[in-house]
Amino acid sequence: MELERMSVSEIKAYVDALPEEDYEETAAALRLDGRKAVRDIARELERKARERSRLLGMTYYERTLAQRGYLLIAGVDEAGRGPLAGPVCAAAVILRPGALIPGLNDSKQLSAKRRNELFDRIIREAVAYSVTLVGVHTINKVNIVQASYRAMLSAVSKLSPEPEVVLVDGKSSPPFRIPSVCVVKGDSKSLSIAAASILAKVTRDRYMERYASWYPAYGFERNKGYGTKEHLGALLAHGVCPIHREAFVHISPMQV
Repeated sequence: MELERMSVSEIKAYVDALPEEDYEETAAALRLDGRKAVRDIARELERKARERSRLLGMTYYERTLAQRGYLLIAGVDEAGRGPLAGPVCAAAVILRPGALIPGLNDSKQLSAKRRNELFDRIIREAVAYSVTLVGVHTINKVNIVQASYRAMLSAVSKLSPEPEVVLVDGKSSPPFRIPSVCVVKGDSKSLSIAAASILAKVTRDRYMERYASWYPAYGFERNKGYGTKEHLGALLAHGVCPIHREAFVHISPMQV
């Protein structure tokens, strides 16, 4: 089809129906058009092509495992290891093969608004997903690392269908019953782990916002339990509340 003979509206309709793998080539052709509106369409196609390339790069581990015969691949990640208060949350996600969700990335790189938007999209695109929270009582009893492991084990165990292999963010993995692969900074390298990081982060943030109405002195709706200046000041003024992690060194002296 000769794009230069098409009207702008016809080009828009043509581009809307274009397969993603043709974005880059079509954008190059549209760049040569003398019409500004068409060049704008070309720039948007180039942006989409770059995003598709980034997302494809984040499927390296999934594609490698698929080549080894694994069909059901779960990504797992946790949120809330570092805060002084609140639960730790883990999520596990099996994405539909070939799912490239625009904007999907490490949850820490995204705004709260974008995370919430992607939360709903991930749930729609997932073959299966699961989220588990482990509360402060357990964190105080077994330590944060073991509590995080419990959360991840639980999240994976609740997936249906059961995954055949797990991609885990970080250097170490809890003792899953199935094979697992650790990926350092996996939430920026694996789409499955990135999806899990968003589900975990959004879920935990929502819980901390609920806690804020129970314990308004600490600003949990803003700091989500992390040791911000505001939070530390509230601890000095009011001491700990029932959702603070008593074993953390920043907290223990304040219990005296």
